Amino acid sequence: MKILSVAIPSYNSQDYMKKCIESLLPGGEDVEIIIVDDGSKDGTGAIADEYAAKYPTIVKAVHQENGGHGEAVNAGLRNATGLYFKVVDSDDWVDAEAYPKVLATLKDLAGGPDAVDMVICNYIYDKIGARRKKIMQYRHLFPVDQVFEWKDMGIRRGHYILMHSVIYRTKLLRECNLVLPKHTFYVDNLFVFQPLPSVKKLYYMDVEFYHYFIGREDQSVNEKVMIGRIDQQIRVNKMMIDILANMRGLNKNCRKYMENYLDIIMTVSSMLLIKSGSDENFEKKQELWRHLKNADRSLYRRIRHGLLGRACNLPGKSGRIVSVSAYKVTQKFYGFN
Repeated sequence: MKILSVAIPSYNSQDYMKKCIESLLPGGEDVEIIIVDDGSKDGTGAIADEYAAKYPTIVKAVHQENGGHGEAVNAGLRNATGLYFKVVDSDDWVDAEAYPKVLATLKDLAGGPDAVDMVICNYIYDKIGARRKKIMQYRHLFPVDQVFEWKDMGIRRGHYILMHSVIYRTKLLRECNLVLPKHTFYVDNLFVFQPLPSVKKLYYMDVEFYHYFIGREDQSVNEKVMIGRIDQQIRVNKMMIDILANMRGLNKNCRKYMENYLDIIMTVSSMLLIKSGSDENFEKKQELWRHLKNADRSLYRRIRHGLLGRACNLPGKSGRIVSVSAYKVTQKFYGFN
């Protein structure tokens, strides 16, 4: 059985996907690389087939009609046979030095008495033009190189677990019925968020494993692009609200972590809507907060009257200007991009 299945969602990725694939091939027979050609119009599908033919025991090529990033992740999960599952976007790559360490740790965890549900690693922002690479580390949040549970964590605001930093147990993702929405960007947050209540045992490796590339003008995290796709961001945000509002019996640390995570996403959505400058989007912001209030009033009160919630909801046009300034400060303080 494969130790790790890696899904590579790929749409019109011919210009950069080879770097991603080549970074994963050194995993050899321990790894299953699933390249999902999500209805590409360029040579993406041909490149996927080329690698699958050259490495038939390692690489799978999956072709489908365009369903968006989430459906490409779904396809990867449907085809995965490995004990653990990770998503690596086609313009990103894994670190050559950290990769064998991660695989060796996964082997140990798979063969030991502890069925670890989530493995967390650091990641690097590889941003075009940046003089220094920004490394997102979790050593101040989690115990290092040991199996731990939610009760062992001191929950406080800080760098959040993102798709780049997480490896999930494949079976857990299926048992929690993770199915990401089609034709929707920003589902990365759902991928991390929805399975959290099912996670019992965690493991953190203090290594820089994932290289997260930032710099293409058409990239989904480009602020102008995000504002243009704001309805998709809102859709994901509301799904996260509904997930947490309907959870009962959660470990208190898990719930607190999920609340902090939702707090950040509410802030991002609100600030993008404010920064767009349109009255229509400002009303969408108000409606988003009403959705939270209707879903869970106590959750609404905690988030709305917290530091970020207050900053998002300052009255008047002058309040919106102050909100944007506060947002820039909190981005640096809380470590979200």
